[in-house]
Amino acid sequence: MSAINPADNPELWAFLELLEPGQALAGTVAAIRPFGVFVALDDGPVHPLYPGVGFIGIPELAWRRFEDASDVVEVGQRVVCEFLQFDTWNGEARLSLRAMEPDPFPVFADGVTAGQVIDGKVTKLVPFGVFVEVAEGIEGLVHLREFAGEPVESPEDRVQVGDRMKVVVTEADRVRRRVSLSQRQVPADLR
Repeated sequence: MSAINPADNPELWAFLELLEPGQALAGTVAAIRPFGVFVALDDGPVHPLYPGVGFIGIPELAWRRFEDASDVVEVGQRVVCEFLQFDTWNGEARLSLRAMEPDPFPVFADGVTAGQVIDGKVTKLVPFGVFVEVAEGIEGLVHLREFAGEPVESPEDRVQVGDRMKVVVTEADRVRRRVSLSQRQVPADLR
């Protein structure tokens, strides 16, 4: 049994059943929640429970890392999204905002080689290392063991968010979409 009954909402069901995966849908951000964003679609009916017929899950908002959905969109903003699927349980159109933008990872992976030195900006400290933005929307991890100089127990001992850091790309894993970095392998005269 679905949460939204098709018999009680024939206009909604008729609209959603006509949508095709990959179709571009325009609308307005109606609400931002910790789990995603509701979109009032231009041609869509009013949803009986939610602020919009369209829904963008957090992973589908942007290719880049962000802390909160409001870092990417705001209520009232016009958006064009790709239709992913018809969620029959919630009676909504699952959407992707990031699908409307090119994926920056393949471009980065094609243009970088293992051993290449890159200047980046520290974006996040974690107990096991730091994330460094090495290109627009691309971050890599410098594990604590890959810090130059004396061993460190905490990344705060060496860097803070916003610091610039020279790193060597050790791997750009296309399958897992991960970039591994090392500060230790940067030649001393470039640090």
